[in-house]
Amino acid sequence: MKTLLISALVLLLSACAGEYQFNSNLNGEAIDDYFKASDVTLYDNVKAPKLPYEIIGLVEGGTCQEQANDAPASISEARTLARRAAADKGANGLIIKKCLVLKEQDQGCFSHAICVGQAIKTPEANKQ
Repeated sequence: MKTLLISALVLLLSACAGEYQFNSNLNGEAIDDYFKASDVTLYDNVKAPKLPYEIIGLVEGGTCQEQANDAPASISEARTLARRAAADKGANGLIIKKCLVLKEQDQGCFSHAICVGQAIKTPEANKQ
């Protein structure tokens, strides 16, 4: 009886084994592109880094509320887009100079959120 039960269990488990494929719409490059903003340290205009740093250039990020029933434009999304733009320039830091929300309807947007800052490179990344 025990042998029959073990044989049935082995047969059942071997029937489930096979060559299965998993297909996804995600790829490594898209994931790296999405998360590259997290590699950029965020500083505000008052609390700039104490380390010496090199200014790479100005960057901006902006969002737009296109429809009346869409979510309003947010400063946090604009700041993330500015961090991504800084990462595209090879920066590892961003000093936010100004963020603002414009609630006037203009250029097809019900509201705008814009953040402007300096993309910087600190020596801290070279040590890692």
